[in-house]
Amino acid sequence: MEAPLHPDFPFDPPSPASIRSAYWVGPRHLAGDDGRLYDAVADTLSGFGWTSLTIVRGRREPEEAPEDRQVLRSTVLHISPDGLRWAQWVLPDEPFYLGELPIAWQVSARAGTGSPLAQWSAYFTPDVPGEVLGDFLVALDARDQPAASLAEPETVLDAVAAHGWLRDVDRPGAVATDPTFTSHLSHGEIPRLIQDADPRALVTEADEVGLAGWQAWAEPVLGAPCLWAASFGASVPNDLVAAFAASLSSTAPVLRRVLPESTQDRLLRAPAD
Repeated sequence: MEAPLHPDFPFDPPSPASIRSAYWVGPRHLAGDDGRLYDAVADTLSGFGWTSLTIVRGRREPEEAPEDRQVLRSTVLHISPDGLRWAQWVLPDEPFYLGELPIAWQVSARAGTGSPLAQWSAYFTPDVPGEVLGDFLVALDARDQPAASLAEPETVLDAVAAHGWLRDVDRPGAVATDPTFTSHLSHGEIPRLIQDADPRALVTEADEVGLAGWQAWAEPVLGAPCLWAASFGASVPNDLVAAFAASLSSTAPVLRRVLPESTQDRLLRAPAD
C-alpha cells in the first residue's frame, strides 16, 4: 500500500503570499538541499526510466480510517531498468545515522543479476545538495558496468583541486578542503556498518584498521554539528566519487528558496525572480 511521504504537509498549492523568494546562491557545498532532496533525486531517477516502489510497513485495525493507520516503517525504492543499481529513500524509515545525522538516501549497485547482494553502497544525509547527488546518479546511470573500478583515487582529488579546493599539506593524496575550510573530502577508514562486498569488511576486528573509502562532510562551525555528510563504501568506483566531488566543488550557483540556518551568513546570493 502507498502512503504520503510527508503526511503533515498540505496538498493544496501554497498561496502567493507564502511562496518564498528564489535566489541563486553559492558556494553550493553550503547551500543545503532546499528541503527538496527527495523530489530532486526522484525526478532525476524518473528521467532515467527507473521504477519506483513505495514500501510501507505498519499496523491497521479492522474498520480503521486510513488517517489513523500506524505506519511503522516506510521507504521508497528506485530501481534501474537493468536491475543492477538502485537508490533507496530511507529517511522516513527507522533512523540510520552517519555521525549524528540520519541517512536520507542509500545508493547501491551490483556486478550482475546473478547475485542479489550489492557490490557497493553510498550514503547521503539531508542537506547534501540535490544537484550533487543528482550528478553522482547521472554518472552511475551512464555506466555499463556499475561495479567496475575505472579510475584511481587521485581522480577524486583532481576533481576538487580543479575548482580551487586545497590539498592537505600532511596528506595531499588523501584529503582536500574548500578554501573556507568548512567542507572536507577525505580517503580513509570508513565508518562501521557501511556496506561493502569486500569480504575483509566482515572480518575486521575492533582494534584493526578497516577498509578505506571516501568520506565528505560540511562543518560550518568547528565543533558544531555538521550540515551534511556522505560516505562511500570501499568498493565504490573512484570515477563515480569524482563525479560527486566535481559537482560538490563546482563554482556554479544553485537555485534556492530555503537556506540552511547554519550557513546563511556564508552564502552569496542574487535574486532569481
